Amino acid sequence: MRNFNDAVWKENVTNVVKTIRENDIKFVRLQFTDINGMLKNLAVSSKNIESIFENGQSFDGSSITGYRSVEESDMVLYPDPTTFAILPWRPKEKSSCRLLCDIYTPQNKRYDADPRYILEKTIEKACQVGYKFMCAPELEFFIVKESENGGLPTPIDLSGYFDFHPGDLTDDLRREIADTAEAFGIDIEISHHESALGQNEIDFKYGEALETADRAITLKMCGKVVAARAGYLTTYMPKPFQGINGSGMHIHQSLWSLDGTINMFFSEKDAKQGYLSESARNFIGGQLAHGRKMCAILNSWPNSFKRLVPGYEAPVYIAWAHKNRSPLIRVPNFGGRKSAARCEIRCPDGAGNPYLQFAVLLATGLDGIKNKTDPGEPVELNVYHMSYEERKERGIVSLPESLKEALDELATSELMKETLGETAFENFLKEKRREWDAYRLQVTEWEVNRYIKRL
Repeated sequence: MRNFNDAVWKENVTNVVKTIRENDIKFVRLQFTDINGMLKNLAVSSKNIESIFENGQSFDGSSITGYRSVEESDMVLYPDPTTFAILPWRPKEKSSCRLLCDIYTPQNKRYDADPRYILEKTIEKACQVGYKFMCAPELEFFIVKESENGGLPTPIDLSGYFDFHPGDLTDDLRREIADTAEAFGIDIEISHHESALGQNEIDFKYGEALETADRAITLKMCGKVVAARAGYLTTYMPKPFQGINGSGMHIHQSLWSLDGTINMFFSEKDAKQGYLSESARNFIGGQLAHGRKMCAILNSWPNSFKRLVPGYEAPVYIAWAHKNRSPLIRVPNFGGRKSAARCEIRCPDGAGNPYLQFAVLLATGLDGIKNKTDPGEPVELNVYHMSYEERKERGIVSLPESLKEALDELATSELMKETLGETAFENFLKEKRREWDAYRLQVTEWEVNRYIKRL
């Protein structure tokens, strides 16, 4: 958040302007996301960057999905100097840089439906009760080649989980994506081929929620740029191909003390509970209790629910476990190491808006702590193999089976409305109901092949 009177903010702005001048950068890309998480981009002349830091850059908010109506369309971008990076794929003689931006109204107030601001406000609520939210996503994606005759794209390889083939095209592209992300200051920890054909995963080091959301948006941009420059397409679509695993974004989460020295999820007293503190258990309980209500934010496209079905390693049932990967939330084995105590929620996908996703995850976890929500006993049996009666006996319910069902759940949640704010809450529901209507009106090839001769 900009603060003209803050010495650190002033120093960051001065350093950015100096770097732009030293590298003879002609254009600055001002970036932000719409309510869906789609990255938006406005290029401005670097000659005006000092004025833009001070006075902002006007733009038409009515043209951005989930923002303002045409009657009140004027909005203002203010760059965050801490997000500055030189675009590594641009040649030096045509250098360009980017800055992620905050959205303001013409009255110089933060726009309440700016996804980045929504996350910032939720983080502030956590700070007020003594917590710093740390998280890290596992971003899965497909690299595909587009058909020359107008057909559907296909995976670029026939590899599987952790496969390695020297000189492999996928391996080279994945490495280039990781290298490009590191040029943006993202500390890549793991990259590998995933289970499905053409599917990959790149993970980066955990960090504070806002910084992590910025990095998730940036990593997705890097994946798309690297693939496009090689003539391919990177997609974070949750389920692009029938019959194989879809792409998720498992998110590792923990709460720390405000000074970052104590992991509040760890407790030496609770060895029998896997060294999980009571706060950690209540945090998990809150996310389980609101699992159906927040699902539309974590899985925000009709296609998201093609991934959330049994049999493809995606969580469907609202439960938690230590070793078991079939429930919604898993507590990884961290060997009693204080810094590694965390929980992993497995339903989100990378197609959504990470600012909103992290905001609702934090809000529901804090609600669980506030209300001391008991998550129940961990479920270490494979939930997929349980009968309906067994799940019912254990109190295990399912996530919504469609975007329509998820939106109906979201619409009834006061916590989601409070977290998103009334404007974003209503805009999100309106936009996603429109998306659902467009989807449900389609007549698919599968339907025609199955029914046209039979009925």
